Amino acid sequence: MTMDLKNPVDLFQPGRVLKICAPMVRYSKLAFRTLVRKYECDLCFTPMIIAESFVKSIKARDSEFTTNQADGPLIVQFAANDPQVLADAASIVSPFADGVDLNCGCPQRWAMAEGYGACLINKPELLRDMLRQVRNQIENPNFSVSIKIRIHKDIKTTVELCRRAEAAGVSWVTVHGRTAEERHQPVHYDAIKIIKENMSIPVVANGDIKNLKDIATTHQVTGVDGVMAARGLLANPAMFAGYEETPLACIWDWVDIALEHGTPFTCFHHHLIYMMERITSQQEKKVFNVLSSTSAVVDYLHEHYGF
Repeated sequence: MTMDLKNPVDLFQPGRVLKICAPMVRYSKLAFRTLVRKYECDLCFTPMIIAESFVKSIKARDSEFTTNQADGPLIVQFAANDPQVLADAASIVSPFADGVDLNCGCPQRWAMAEGYGACLINKPELLRDMLRQVRNQIENPNFSVSIKIRIHKDIKTTVELCRRAEAAGVSWVTVHGRTAEERHQPVHYDAIKIIKENMSIPVVANGDIKNLKDIATTHQVTGVDGVMAARGLLANPAMFAGYEETPLACIWDWVDIALEHGTPFTCFHHHLIYMMERITSQQEKKVFNVLSSTSAVVDYLHEHYGF
């Protein structure tokens, strides 16, 4: 199955903000991508995949990456610290996806210890070599190569990093507006704005995007070309279509899609817990959150939110 691929960079158009579903561990898998695409999501990322095990193991490839004809445009995100390994991983997915993204933002200790994620923002030469290697190895000129980063305390360092990445052929940059040490502190929109002003390729803002108002504000303040949402989309997969909270139609869409895709129960249930967080009482949560089978969940939904 080879898809009809266009260049994802062409999705970025002057005057419009591209709406992107973030790479989320365990969550941004095929079924959830299928759901958000129904609600005006323009571009989806896979969860982060460790490039080394993906290249070495067929089992890892089968379990980590599933897609289908309708699952586009799609970016596969990898964690890597070796140019050849990243390029090999990119080659494997290139017939089935529109581009790859290198994770340079994950702040978790295990990732940093392995030389993945946010520690790469302090290794500009390695980053350049990885980007170049993918560019040299993938023959399709429409295949995008992007990076997702966090910022440095000194924004000049981040701007320099982004310029070097641009010179190495990166297609666009997603900026999570926090440092590797920051977790729930406010997003530094001023830093994202400075990066945007210094680049001639598209820049995407990430961090605390919860509704359409946040998208408009972020765009106004920073001038970015796109926004990427994670938790905001988990809580409300219809957010990009302008809904303030998850509409019932979206909940039933998820049930249909998840059943069709054979989504494991835990994942199916977790998504519903997130989606129903704002529309259920404490009492309802107590009952719903401990349901333990797909049929029990579907029965509960029919009883309380019958369609």
